[in-house]
Amino acid sequence: MNIFWFRRDLRLDDNRGFYEALTSGLKVLPMFIFDDKILSELPKDDARVTFIHSLLDAMNEKLKESKCSLAVFHGDPAKIFEDLIRDNQIETIFTNHDYEPYARKRDKAVYQVFKENNIAFKTYKDQVIFEKDEIIKEDGKPYVVFTPYSNKWLEHFHKTDLKHFPSENHFDKIAAHSHPFPSLKKIGFQKSGISVPEYNISKDLVHNYEGTRNFPALDKTSKLSPHLRFGAVPIRKMVQKANQESNKTFLKELIWREFFMQILWHFPHTVNKSFRPKYDNIKWIYSEVNFKKWCEGKTGYPIVDAGMRELNETGHMHNRVRMVVASFLCKHLLIDWRWGEAYFAEKLLDYEQSSNVGNWQWAAGSGVDAAPYFRIFNPAEQAKKFDKDGKYIRRWVREFDTDSYPEPIVDHKEARERCLKVFKEALV
Repeated sequence: MNIFWFRRDLRLDDNRGFYEALTSGLKVLPMFIFDDKILSELPKDDARVTFIHSLLDAMNEKLKESKCSLAVFHGDPAKIFEDLIRDNQIETIFTNHDYEPYARKRDKAVYQVFKENNIAFKTYKDQVIFEKDEIIKEDGKPYVVFTPYSNKWLEHFHKTDLKHFPSENHFDKIAAHSHPFPSLKKIGFQKSGISVPEYNISKDLVHNYEGTRNFPALDKTSKLSPHLRFGAVPIRKMVQKANQESNKTFLKELIWREFFMQILWHFPHTVNKSFRPKYDNIKWIYSEVNFKKWCEGKTGYPIVDAGMRELNETGHMHNRVRMVVASFLCKHLLIDWRWGEAYFAEKLLDYEQSSNVGNWQWAAGSGVDAAPYFRIFNPAEQAKKFDKDGKYIRRWVREFDTDSYPEPIVDHKEARERCLKVFKEALV
């Protein structure tokens, strides 16, 4: 028997590793592990755990139509594999690549178990079009600026015959098993009040994306990111759909995702250290009081507060507003970008470590291809430009324009001058 291990690829169709397993010649046990190490750090009503559980449930129901099912486990992956190997004759474990530092460490641990038991471990590229060092400079070094990376990505893409992997056609190769499908309660969680919205990549949305994406009141973003994050949709189909449109702005967003993934792969230390080391000299102000006001959306800056309240209530925040709230935390409040990154990690439905770290470092000026430190968003001007009628602000800040709305916690002009001074001192 062989095993296919689902991780960040929670779908049955066009799944590279699953396809390779199902066409390997042996029966396949399809499995998923709720990893204790990850779950232990999450609140018991985490919306992402609810989403993962619902995706697995839908996959299981689909498999039942073909008289087979998914084996779902809960615990430490290395220990679970040890038990499976003890009780079954296993030849190969198949899975898809995962690039984050924790995943790489976990895979090293399970590989050791497989090696000791003479079991092959085969992994495949599935969640990106190009990975690791497939898009590099002529001198073999990774790109750290987006535009040349994007140009090279597109050049390679146009030369690549993008294959699909019809895993959905081979369910007859799935092995029978008796592992029960656990409820959310069984793994120690409860259903979240926040749900992941359906995505929309209609022809109209993709075609008009450049003109509409910056205006939060329009709600013209795709909501695709959580679905990509957990592999509920194949990236190959999404990229092909985006590429069909003459306007490539939406496609560029998908390339940004891969840019940040390869940055994290090449520079894993950026999870908690600045890509530009000098930025670790900044004398941040670790104000718990101001941080709490920022988290709760009570800064007295309406567009910042609207964004934070949208995040807290829905697990989503509009992309333009993400830039404004991140800049406000790092530049106006002089609070370490790592605090903001950790808060987003806790709240965002589409939390992707590479993009989150990359974008927070961009906002702080400390990352690759970053905004220069003297670029400081003026929240009032951003609101005027992108929410001039205040529709987005009023949707989330219900007491806006009333006496109960708080006064600004900092003065924009003073905060700007302080930021320039502190950053300049650190970077000399």
